Amino acid sequence: MEKIREFKEWFVKHFDDFEKNLNGEKTPEVHKLRKDALSKFKELSFPSLKDEEWKYTNISPLLKYNFSPVSSGKKVSSELIKKFLFDKMEHNFIVFINGRFSQENSKLLALPKGVIAGSISDAIKEKNPLIEKHFGKYANLSDQIFTALSTAFTKDGAFIYVPEGKVIEEPVHIIFLTSNGNKKIITQPRNLFIAGKNSRVTIIEHYVTENKGVYFTNTVTEIVAEENAVVNHIKLQEESIEAFHIARMEVDQERDSNFTSVLFSNGGNISRNDFNTHFNDEGGECKLNGLFLLDDNQLFDAHTLIDHAKPNCSSHEHYRGILDDNARGVFNGKVLVRPDAQKTNAFQQNNNILLSNNASVDTKPQLEIFADDVKCSHGATIGQLDNDAKFYLNSRGIGDEAAKAILLHAFASDVIKSVKINSVRNYIEEILSKRFNQDDL
Repeated sequence: MEKIREFKEWFVKHFDDFEKNLNGEKTPEVHKLRKDALSKFKELSFPSLKDEEWKYTNISPLLKYNFSPVSSGKKVSSELIKKFLFDKMEHNFIVFINGRFSQENSKLLALPKGVIAGSISDAIKEKNPLIEKHFGKYANLSDQIFTALSTAFTKDGAFIYVPEGKVIEEPVHIIFLTSNGNKKIITQPRNLFIAGKNSRVTIIEHYVTENKGVYFTNTVTEIVAEENAVVNHIKLQEESIEAFHIARMEVDQERDSNFTSVLFSNGGNISRNDFNTHFNDEGGECKLNGLFLLDDNQLFDAHTLIDHAKPNCSSHEHYRGILDDNARGVFNGKVLVRPDAQKTNAFQQNNNILLSNNASVDTKPQLEIFADDVKCSHGATIGQLDNDAKFYLNSRGIGDEAAKAILLHAFASDVIKSVKINSVRNYIEEILSKRFNQDDL
């Protein structure tokens, strides 16, 4: 209890300094949200294993450190940024360094008229009406202490707006680079993506690091897909193996909208991802896919909720995990079908491979159905590599390590193939090849 009290007091103490440095971002509407969130942060309890939503994820190691908020941006070389690009800079990318927008490291190609892609800090300063309409409206604070912390310290993050009927052909790649040196810092990117009616956009959230070491990324992303909008979302999490990564994504879907998300995670000491999407009208479609690779003592936790609140909507969810050493994985996927949501079509699957006797997975696929005219299914598997398949490859002259690499790559491919951008898919394939010694085939 003493550590929790110190954790809260540490951030409350830093809020005064944070408030003084806001300058033009201290608009009445947003700053009221910040102050309300700080009050909520003080009230909320810190997650423990006694909480149902955290029963398999011990977040208490976070309490060992005092993470310092970042007061200003930092400069990095363009050569460093190139390491995290997919196709030699031939796409739109926005760079945030330690949570602060870096204009000099960003590059935007010609965008359709009216499209905004940049910093939410600028949008707040300019009093963009979309901020007042959407910011903080989906990621509520009721029982989310880390969302409350993020909202209280909202300073910067990505803001993307695609007006009605506009199509962005090239993906918008958002790079969140942590450059912490030897400091234990906290970065809290706050993102808002809005796709207007009949629009289409692909957005990539990419979390990377320049240094190893301990730091804390606490990020919240709110996404609005208006009528008939198509939003493709990709998240790559490649944080330091010693870092903490806590993320929340809230998606609001209107009539006939289509939202697809793919998560690839192979970094972080403790990584928690809450992905929630809500159907507000008929005809919506949602796909959530994820692949996580863990070793050493890593812990990955994915909590998802697909809320079928309206009829004639469909969802498809497929998460896969590969775990080695003493790694732990958690998957808790919930599909809620409300009484009025007739003609719902929902599928959910979680598959995991354990490469050591000490690795473990806690998986809990859930269906809560309150309508009677639906097609819903779910399932989960936890196992090891197929010895028969491995023996078959050995009998064809393929060594043990190469056979293992082939089987793991085949297992991961079901998720990887859902990435429709060739350069991003190749980037992930290269990580897998290095991880599983695929280059030795």
